[in-house]
Amino acid sequence: MGELLRLLDAKMSFAQKRWQARGRIQMPQKNTVNTLDRNSSPPFHGTVALVTGASRGIGRAIALRLAKLGAAVSICGRDAQALTASEAELKKLGAPVYSQIADVSQSRDVTALVDKTRAALGPISILVNNAGLGLFGPTHEKTEAEWDRVLNSNLKSAFLASRAVAPTMIQRGGGDIINISSLAGRNAFAGGGIYCASKWGLQGLSACMAEDLRGYGIRVSVICPGSVATEFSGHNRKDPSKVLSPEDVAHAVEMIVTQSPQSFLSEIQLRPLHKP
Repeated sequence: MGELLRLLDAKMSFAQKRWQARGRIQMPQKNTVNTLDRNSSPPFHGTVALVTGASRGIGRAIALRLAKLGAAVSICGRDAQALTASEAELKKLGAPVYSQIADVSQSRDVTALVDKTRAALGPISILVNNAGLGLFGPTHEKTEAEWDRVLNSNLKSAFLASRAVAPTMIQRGGGDIINISSLAGRNAFAGGGIYCASKWGLQGLSACMAEDLRGYGIRVSVICPGSVATEFSGHNRKDPSKVLSPEDVAHAVEMIVTQSPQSFLSEIQLRPLHKP
């Protein structure tokens, strides 16, 4: 019996040495990893990102996340005071920043924004179409002006900004366009007619743009969050564990831009873990 145990022990020891020789369980020393972390550049150093509607909420969280990844960030919005606050937060991170008051539902504003971003920071590699607004109530009670305001802000702006950055992305052979939609782009609810129309339209636009541009190495993705705790949603008084945070959406953007280059996440549906 003793001889059998000795032989088994020797066999297991030999097998373990072979396993280690194949490099399956060898781990780098801790001090080596720390040295690499200190000396390596952030993953998006030298990359330029443009985030629309970044003066607050989801847009601000996305801009900050991209800056932490090392990107130079261009932001826009229509609230000068809030935009200045976002710019100050980005500068605290040491990120190169360009900011501009802009109405991205207007072609001239979009053209100026993209041109000035390129002049200040360089060619745009990441575009996040986040600007938008919501007006709710029975569709038959809404005005033509309200329809135009929502559709222009939520849908036309994504078309204009994407059209403005796509030619340079095509020339450079790649890029990411990320459209912030909503679960309302997939689900109907009473009082959501105009808002849902804008987001359903954004779903279709995103899917078609993805097919138009993927051959050029450009990835077009759409993120569909549920309720997010922002001024836009009016959920500030609800249990924060039952709504998403802006940082949750920013994390989804990070997932998309860090996806391996031979694939892309075409759509992310993002929900709170706990139902309200």
